[in-house]
Amino acid sequence: MPAARTRRWLVASALCLAVAVSGSPDLTPLATGAPADGPARHGAGRYDDQVGALLRQMSVRQKVGQLFVIEVAGRDAFRPSDAAKAVNQRLYGVDTPAQVVAKYQPGGVIYYTARNTDDNIGDPAQVATLSNGLQLAASALSPGIPLQISVDQEGGSLVARFGAPATQTPGNMALGAGRSAADARRSAKIIGAELAAVGVTQDYAPVSDVNINPSNPVIGIRSIGGDPGLVSTLAAAQVKGFHVGGVSAVAKHFPGHGDTGVDSHFGLPEVTHSLAQLHAIDLPPFEADIAAGVDTIMTAHVVLPAIDPGVPATMSHAVLTGLLRGELGFDGLIVTDALDMAGATSTYPPDVAPVKAVLAGADQLLVPPQMDTAYAAVLDAVRSGVISRQRLDRSVRRILLHKLERGLFDDRFVDAAAAPQVMGAPQHLATAQAITDRTTTLLKNDDGLLPLATGPRDVLVAGWGATTTQTLAAALAARGATTQVLESGTTPSPVAVDAAVAAAEDADLVVVTTNNAYAVNAATGQPTTAAAAQTQLVRALLATGTPVVVSAMRNPYDVASFPAAPTVLDTYGYTADQVEALVRVLFGEVDPTGRLPVSIPTANGTGELFELGHGLGY
Repeated sequence: MPAARTRRWLVASALCLAVAVSGSPDLTPLATGAPADGPARHGAGRYDDQVGALLRQMSVRQKVGQLFVIEVAGRDAFRPSDAAKAVNQRLYGVDTPAQVVAKYQPGGVIYYTARNTDDNIGDPAQVATLSNGLQLAASALSPGIPLQISVDQEGGSLVARFGAPATQTPGNMALGAGRSAADARRSAKIIGAELAAVGVTQDYAPVSDVNINPSNPVIGIRSIGGDPGLVSTLAAAQVKGFHVGGVSAVAKHFPGHGDTGVDSHFGLPEVTHSLAQLHAIDLPPFEADIAAGVDTIMTAHVVLPAIDPGVPATMSHAVLTGLLRGELGFDGLIVTDALDMAGATSTYPPDVAPVKAVLAGADQLLVPPQMDTAYAAVLDAVRSGVISRQRLDRSVRRILLHKLERGLFDDRFVDAAAAPQVMGAPQHLATAQAITDRTTTLLKNDDGLLPLATGPRDVLVAGWGATTTQTLAAALAARGATTQVLESGTTPSPVAVDAAVAAAEDADLVVVTTNNAYAVNAATGQPTTAAAAQTQLVRALLATGTPVVVSAMRNPYDVASFPAAPTVLDTYGYTADQVEALVRVLFGEVDPTGRLPVSIPTANGTGELFELGHGLGY
């Protein structure tokens, strides 16, 4: 933001801020002792004096506050809605996001949409104004340390907090299918530039997990693929892209979440890899990220019996300090995954988990389930010596150094009026579509059905996804087809299957979409109800004799549930660009150049249906 505009904005907000911070707790400095020297980072020598001066000005309370990255409710720092005030009261006992910042002086804030009805994200100018307001609240509190403002914007269909007008990039596994480091870098650069324009300073990406478990319920297409080398190359490229775009990068989920059968949001997974497997499969992407200069690494709430039996990696000194700091030599920030996930809460109560994580080696504690409890627990641990002052200073030193290296002390505000011109810029949208066009994989074309010729035909669009099927039908209609849409949801009912069969018998072509038709119930080892129902729909449509094109819109493993289908494609997501790219491939407007970034097992898991790297062209 230009200096004059920044000054005007600060003056206009001053009265709001005075009200916002009134009643905040006493943050009078306490005796802290001499700060300990922590491990050096890239710019440590350059910023030693500034970091030291800041540490000497900070109270223990302020230092503890810097360890936390918290959520706030509302779209305005000073004037949130009544609903947002109620959320902030429930979580923190205050009304506004600015008052939350004043109460805890946290190191960072993370934006969400639906979580706890936080509702932070609207249009670009609104988000930029929220970011400016939060930074203003932080700057008013001595010694004026800026906030790190973070978000999960991985790209693709699953974890992207910013929807339209933000550019929707294809996501990790689609990039893995495209196999282009340049495209991975471009994709991250677009995301980074758009986040920076609205005041977000850090993206919790790239996902650097190697997905070798087809039944993984939480990673899947969030991963680049199942080849450690491919994941390493493309994740490192994204780290560089985020930096060029203007935000810091966070590699996750260390030491690897790609071979789990339990979602750590709801349980505590165990990764049973040996040390040799860990070094061959899980760690190489993180080593590549570190070599690429990644700023932060996020922990996983997983147990590694080969290193520290029974202890989640987030709370494991052997994993965070021994493996990540010691063996891999990482000297940047370590942030926990959200501490309110069951992978953390199922093992440790809310007053124990944050202390354990700090003692293990974490620098930042992400959204604890009870902030007052967590803050008090860490503060008490420091005062009692359980967490030494030197240990506390090491983490705070890294946090301050990160903010200095990223230029946040000098340039914490953004131009809200300019944000709409950056987010969703035409050149970003065009680049994202071009990248996406290079990711669709043609798995099977046994009957030579593809590419289709444009022109009149009756097409039934069936299967999963209300928006996806309508978007697909519109794209087909634009190429001359007369379409009928029979969307049947995640779990098609027998009535829906019968209706689709009847419509298919009168159609010239069927295009059916699936979403996790290979999903397995971890408790039984059998297909989930939804997967079984989608499989039944596809098989029933194939039995009509009408030509059928099957497109797996999420995980590429679906084909294992209907291996007899003669025409199958994978899109690795269902953004509008991915649907458009699918149709372009169907009609031969672009060549299907995507190649499987994972191997596809047979339905019973005893063999391989398609090898990694498989993919057909025209």
